[in-house]
Amino acid sequence: MNECRPVDILYAEDSATDAEVTLRALRKVNLGNNLIWVKDGQEALDVLHGRGGYAGQPLAAPRLALLDLKMPKVDGLEVLKEIRATESLRRLPVVMLTSSAEEADLVRSYQLGVNSYIVKPVDFTRLSDEVARLGYYWVLMNRQPGMGS
Repeated sequence: MNECRPVDILYAEDSATDAEVTLRALRKVNLGNNLIWVKDGQEALDVLHGRGGYAGQPLAAPRLALLDLKMPKVDGLEVLKEIRATESLRRLPVVMLTSSAEEADLVRSYQLGVNSYIVKPVDFTRLSDEVARLGYYWVLMNRQPGMGS
């Protein structure tokens, strides 16, 4: 029987520079081992639904999804919309980690059920610190149904 690979964080980000800073920050606080980084929203949906390049690779549902808002193929809002429309994923905590400070993007994200909306600081040190804090909170501190005690 195939055992599911644990996934703590699904990270969807098309900027290699932002991804490197984020991955380094998460590894620094020991949250990078069970992380899948994808470069667009379509690939994020493929991971979540076990299709495309992820078909036949049993993955446990992630404990957190970090989504960039503006990505190629499928944007972060569409990924969020599909997560909230899928019964098995509906309770997945989703954090929008984006460079967009547009009020309309913020409002739309919350209308679709995002758990948190964070505008990426331009300074890499601040971005690293913010990512480490959010990963620590959502993966280690936050309690979710079915996690036991």
